[in-house]
Amino acid sequence: MRTRVKICGITRIEDAKAAVDAGADALGFVFYSKSPRAVSIADAAPIIAQLPPFVTSVALFVDAEPEFIRKVVDETQVDLLQFHGNESADECGGYNRPYIKALRMRPDLDLNQEMLAYASARGVLLDAYTPGIPGGTGEKFDWSRIPAHLAAGITLAGGLDSSNVAAAVDQVRPYAIDVSGGVERSKGIKDAEKLKQFIAEVHRVNNS
Repeated sequence: MRTRVKICGITRIEDAKAAVDAGADALGFVFYSKSPRAVSIADAAPIIAQLPPFVTSVALFVDAEPEFIRKVVDETQVDLLQFHGNESADECGGYNRPYIKALRMRPDLDLNQEMLAYASARGVLLDAYTPGIPGGTGEKFDWSRIPAHLAAGITLAGGLDSSNVAAAVDQVRPYAIDVSGGVERSKGIKDAEKLKQFIAEVHRVNNS
């Protein structure tokens, strides 16, 4: 199975184009005002409108109001939703869009149970656990906690960059890899060379 690449925290059209040119499969847009990578509907909509076919656009939310989520969906026509808060499966599935659910790898997390709870999701994203922070910490977690039989439905995130992503793909064999800070020049601003290096490392393992 080929591991896909999602570049999250896109805020500029030039970064979106650089990610697509480097081979990204999906681009993430953060609709969470507390994030340094937050983007407005007005800024995200024209970027999403210019994406080529077969590049998935993803809108990220953290316990957002339903009215706001509907507004994002209606005005951006985003392809996929990603929920990072305490949203239930019923709440995640109420917007006429497929979704993925982010799970932070707390020490007591029962991954099998959580994935059953979100069986309606297209997959789950696993991120490092830091109390009080819903994601984007730049920290990695112990990948050995991911059972091999669940890997095909996993998007792996947390502390990834070009120096460790090949090892992550080789060990976990996830459906996808998600990166934000590991390919940035500064928060919210991507680095074209880092994008190329990161995606090339994923492709190298895929082709080995």
